[in-house]
Amino acid sequence: MSIETTTSWVDNFNESLMRTMGQPLALLTHGRGAFVWDENEKEYLDFLAGIAVNSLGHAHPVLVDALTRQVSTLAHVSNYFSTRPQLELAERLKRLTGAGPAGRVYFCNSGAEANEAAFKLARLNRAGGRSKIVALKNSFHGRTMGALALTGKPDMQSPFEPMPSGVVHIDSTIEALEASIDDTVSALFLEPIKGEAGVINLPEGYLARARALTEQHGVLLILDEIQTGVGRTGRWFNYEYAGILPDAVTIAKGMAGGVPIGSLVTFGWASDLFQRGMHGSTFGGNPLATAAANAVLGEIEERDLVGNAERRGVQLRDRIAALNSPLIGEIRGQGLLIGLGLTEPIALKLSAAAMDAGLIINAANESSIRMAPPLIIRDLEVDAFVTRFTAALAAVGYPVVPAPAPAAPDAAAAADAPAAADAPATADAPAPAPTTPDAESAS
Repeated sequence: MSIETTTSWVDNFNESLMRTMGQPLALLTHGRGAFVWDENEKEYLDFLAGIAVNSLGHAHPVLVDALTRQVSTLAHVSNYFSTRPQLELAERLKRLTGAGPAGRVYFCNSGAEANEAAFKLARLNRAGGRSKIVALKNSFHGRTMGALALTGKPDMQSPFEPMPSGVVHIDSTIEALEASIDDTVSALFLEPIKGEAGVINLPEGYLARARALTEQHGVLLILDEIQTGVGRTGRWFNYEYAGILPDAVTIAKGMAGGVPIGSLVTFGWASDLFQRGMHGSTFGGNPLATAAANAVLGEIEERDLVGNAERRGVQLRDRIAALNSPLIGEIRGQGLLIGLGLTEPIALKLSAAAMDAGLIINAANESSIRMAPPLIIRDLEVDAFVTRFTAALAAVGYPVVPAPAPAAPDAAAAADAPAAADAPATADAPAPAPTTPDAESAS
């Protein structure tokens, strides 16, 4: 891996920051649209978007303007007061989630914090002596203690045991679900797509069956849409594909385009569980973060970036499949949350080769690549991705073999064919990689 760095920033990082996440891949200095640049002015196509955070890409003028205007008037007031941006965002989330008039919104600063609030909400559903929370094996809900207890990864939990009690982890099958949900369970926690695990879809019909069982037994259905929500999978929230509504949903990542924010939205009777003084956050719902979220969500609505995510997701899957690479055994996910299951455990090597080629993707595990590009991508970025990803595949020993040329036409047919200069351009003829795409355009 030949990422250019300077000794000074690497040494400074190692001497100053806790190594909780390992060595950074580069020192980034600025970005625009779906592109970022490092300190050496090397350009990268950002197909991770800060791990599904930068919905509008980088330096989007709508977000820049909203933050500039809000910070010049009111940045923070604490939870003793309310502000117009906070109230506007709460009403917007009730509408977008389908929670409606009976819904309620709690604001915090991250996805893990939102899941901590949801964990406490689950504890309040104690009627009839309920004592268990059911979650899935190989799931990820965050690294704080309650969220970590929900996370189905024993290797992440073991350094911090004992975990908060009462959480049972089950296999991601409908049979295991049916065997686990009964009147002793207070809540079922689910990711509609397991992002951290490598973008793993739940089985067909799983969410609908989960909704039916939880309603039957008075169990809270709590969906973690921190990675899948805010349009990323081609719907505002992934549960829309199943035609259901949860009792609560946690939202964060893509909501404010890079400004830290999280929320727990409750539906129906779940909105009555929290009472005064049971939970809170000093920074939660501050005017700066909520103004940013209103700007981002407004732009997503106005430009139909949810529809763009659905269309570009199909386009990307088709382009990846057309590479016909023996390294890619499976293409998973929905919309612009895409996982590639590799036939060899070289995901780290492939993601490093992609960085060398000017492409940011993520090795979710040794055999899975995760991609979550900004919702604003266009043909131009899709073409640039194919060019750079093809280079990365070649660098790890999997060059893309061009499809065989069609057979030459006979003389009579050739005489009637249009000249080459008249042939239309195709999506499989990549345009040169851009340097300064228009961040405002998604089509």
